[in-house]
Amino acid sequence: QVQLVESGGGLVQAGGSLRLSCTASGRTFSMYVIGWFRQAPGREREFVARMTSMGATYYADSLKGRFAISRDNAKNAVYLSSNNLKPEDTARYYCATSLTGGPDPQSYNTWGQGTQVTVSS
Repeated sequence: QVQLVESGGGLVQAGGSLRLSCTASGRTFSMYVIGWFRQAPGREREFVARMTSMGATYYADSLKGRFAISRDNAKNAVYLSSNNLKPEDTARYYCATSLTGGPDPQSYNTWGQGTQVTVSS
């Protein structure tokens, strides 16, 4: 069983940048697809980005160009870098693992507790 812990969230001004980290403990997660999702109050959980075990990356169309996912299997870590943040990016950001991948949160079976990102205008 993999356990995931997200970190790196916080308060940032519009136009700023952040790098979120997702660290895994337990089993190595190099075999998994790792996804980043976000959820704002009153809204459904939304796909942000994912990376396969082979390093292929996929992004939500609306976020492409501002977010970048990367992973360091040696550190059992995945990162989500963001720039030019907007107030509408305010949400709790989660990482999750899947054996099959895809943008549907239902395909992911292990989740971290999330890290809050708040973007002020």
